Amino acid sequence: MGQNRPSVQKRAKEAARKARQLAKAAQRAERRSRRGERASSAPGEDPDIAGIVPGPQPRLEES
Repeated sequence: MGQNRPSVQKRAKEAARKARQLAKAAQRAERRSRRGERASSAPGEDPDIAGIVPGPQPRLEES
């Protein structure tokens, strides 16, 4: 009677894997669509340091 259990478990495992793949594909598609919406920086400007102001930084207000 316990012989059919592994195939049931395998089908459940495969279904879960397929669901994860579909979720990842949806996330990738959403990121691709957002990539075009992002505002591009000026040519020659490093996006990692864009908006950083040199010099002393303002103090954080402690609460």
